[in-house]
Amino acid sequence: MLDIRPPEAGTSPMSTARDAVPYAFLSPLSRGQRGRTMQRVQEALRDAIVTLALAPGEFIDKEAVCNRLGVSRFPVSEALGRLADEGLVEVLPQRGTRVNRIDIAACRQASFIRRALEVEATGAIAPRIDDGFIARLASNLLEQKRAVEKADARLFFRHDAAFHDVLLSELGYDRVKLAVEAARGNLDRVRHLLLRTPQRQAQSYEEHVVIAEALKNRDAQAARRAMQQHLDNALADIEARAAKNPEIFATEAFAVL
Repeated sequence: MLDIRPPEAGTSPMSTARDAVPYAFLSPLSRGQRGRTMQRVQEALRDAIVTLALAPGEFIDKEAVCNRLGVSRFPVSEALGRLADEGLVEVLPQRGTRVNRIDIAACRQASFIRRALEVEATGAIAPRIDDGFIARLASNLLEQKRAVEKADARLFFRHDAAFHDVLLSELGYDRVKLAVEAARGNLDRVRHLLLRTPQRQAQSYEEHVVIAEALKNRDAQAARRAMQQHLDNALADIEARAAKNPEIFATEAFAVL
């Protein structure tokens, strides 16, 4: 079982420096930039939540956040209010602000949307791709391979997302791309969780290679099958991780597992 038990405020089991500096994973905001302080705080905290530096179930120490980012309490409070609107945190009266656990039901819905749109998109672009597109995929796969070899989860996550962006950009339907990006956004935390292991990174990379090979052959049916298998495997991993780590997933979701 993965050890990401909800810690005390100001610490995180995702941070190797948690015993040294509270919220060491947050970088102080640059003094040279004016304006957008609240937005920058919101972006910093959202990134910490999505990448699991702030763990599901963890209470957030506002004062420590202020000290680390070098800002007053007002932009931190406003940023947390907006993150509550996004469903990433919850404000508990008289107790503080806590990072929400991952909603497995929302993950299932997001996965359904991705499967419906990305499988079809992959098949649709297969007959019409050119050598430039194939070269972009090859370049991306090379970067994925390097990230796997370094066991760099954050770097692999970035190139993983870029791989899917290349496919959707080739389709040329902006509304489809936005819908898929929104669905992926709902899955970001759990995808970071899954991709923390070198084994899952390697598996995802190999699945991308199969997709790319089908596209290189302009084989629409094979491309659809490969993408469907890739997304189905991802959902199966999410379900398995939820069963093994109920402490980081919303408990009410398990009634339908």
